[in-house]
Amino acid sequence: MHHCPYCGMNVRTQESYCIKCGKKMPEDVHERLENRKIVNKNWYFPMAVLGFILLLAGSYYIFLQHQTSEAQKLYQQAEESAVEHDYVKADEYLTSALDHDQSFSQADVALRFVQTAKDIEATMEEAAEHMEEQEFQDALSLINEAENNLSHYNGDAVTPLINTLTTKRSTIKLEQLKHKLDQDPDINELKTLLWDADAIQTDDAADITATIRSRIIDYTFSQASEQLNDNQFSDALLLVEDGLKYTPESEKLQSLKTTIEKEKTAFETAQRQRIEQAISTAEKERELNENDAIELVTADVERDDQGDIVIKGNVKSVATIPINSILVTYTLSINGEELLTNDVYVYPDTLYPGDDGEFEFTHFDIEQPREDISIEVDKIKWYTDQQ
Repeated sequence: MHHCPYCGMNVRTQESYCIKCGKKMPEDVHERLENRKIVNKNWYFPMAVLGFILLLAGSYYIFLQHQTSEAQKLYQQAEESAVEHDYVKADEYLTSALDHDQSFSQADVALRFVQTAKDIEATMEEAAEHMEEQEFQDALSLINEAENNLSHYNGDAVTPLINTLTTKRSTIKLEQLKHKLDQDPDINELKTLLWDADAIQTDDAADITATIRSRIIDYTFSQASEQLNDNQFSDALLLVEDGLKYTPESEKLQSLKTTIEKEKTAFETAQRQRIEQAISTAEKERELNENDAIELVTADVERDDQGDIVIKGNVKSVATIPINSILVTYTLSINGEELLTNDVYVYPDTLYPGDDGEFEFTHFDIEQPREDISIEVDKIKWYTDQQ
């Protein structure tokens, strides 16, 4: 079959013109045998539209890629600002990042964190105001609430903020401790405050802890010494052992515990050996008293930071053998009139030849000025291993 070389329409051999396109047929019939496909110009417009759409799609894709890249850069800048606690800048960067890419979920989460961080900074300022007003529990509640708001976040920007909150909490607790100590707490309150101070890991807290322990030691030593002087050995020992639970490194209380145990043994032995002790002659007692095994070095009256009268002194062993359980009896006077007489044990419990010992006792109920009070050591008593 012959075809029109221009449009491909079937034509007869004798036809001179194409009945479809109207063009004159070639004289050479062989040219009519070629089945040529003539491009239909009606396809030009759809193809042009398709090309334009593809061009727009490609351009839009490149635009989106650019927007995503810019959003990532802004997100990284926001991270750096957040780590440096500059949350205002971080907010600006993240808002701009979301403007570039609204589907940027990480930036959305980070923006919520930054807004939370800004709220927490305001909360810490409010907590500081409560602390200034000595409303410590309200301040601590705000810090706890702020930490709870951070519980859903993690990362490099979160850790410094948590550390800041932890430091703030320690500061508030430290101020609360100082305030409670200024209220002159009793021994039971001091023990509670000691645990609170131990829980705060700062240098200032360590200083307060040392102060509390010192006050517990002084109180325990004084109370146990009074029990010991009344031969209430079990009560004295209970007091000292309880004090050592809170101040296990106290040489002063350890020495007093040893003294109590030895005094208890000596007292019980004395009870059993009363008849044998009665055999001791006045001459032996005089020789013992004249042995001069202990030399008094100093005996002073002071007033501590709490305003209590503190007796402090030093002794020196001039004996040739170890001596122990050294008991110093002293009298306090005001303008020549006797105020009280008291006994206090020297620590350490055992002194070797040439050793120095100390004694200290706190009187909690003396109101007179320190300058009006004088001290006189009446006698010093001790034991040896030969006794």
